[in-house]
Amino acid sequence: MATDKELSDFLENVERRAFKQAVYAVRKDESALDIVQDAMIKLAEKYGDKPAAELPMLFQRILQTTILDYFRREKVRNTWVSLFSGMGGPKEGSEDFDILESYEAEQGSEASESSADKVERAQTLQLIDDEVQKLPARQREAFLMRYWQDMDVAETAEAMGCSEGSVKTHCSRATHTLAESLKAKGIKL
Repeated sequence: MATDKELSDFLENVERRAFKQAVYAVRKDESALDIVQDAMIKLAEKYGDKPAAELPMLFQRILQTTILDYFRREKVRNTWVSLFSGMGGPKEGSEDFDILESYEAEQGSEASESSADKVERAQTLQLIDDEVQKLPARQREAFLMRYWQDMDVAETAEAMGCSEGSVKTHCSRATHTLAESLKAKGIKL
């Protein structure tokens, strides 16, 4: 069980790094600060009674989830904002106003994307996922922890129970294997 002092010290030590991680993800200082504060509050409220050794992994997971929640909220908010901002009112002297005709999807948004583009993107993501699943277990584990869960080398090594050098080797081999196999299928990242 972590004491209040251990929890406080942990949060103080992780604050700056978590803020940088959140700023990098959301590109807004104010939003990043809110995300980090929310993650810290969640850790203290729900997992403050866990052993101090488990706090880094729990906090990382909470931070990532809070960042994803931010993007989900932004997507919903942007959908409504773009929906209503793209609508023009009826023109003077025009009685045939149809709100659906006035709506135009924002260029570059998912709504403006053609069905063919959506299918192509889904197929590409499926190919990437298939290739990741073909990696040897340790390489896949290191790759996913480092690049999809944003864990640093030390955290990944601790979670995998190996040295930091092994994590770097597994990640290097995984990225080279993925690059070659995806290139062979015509996907360039």
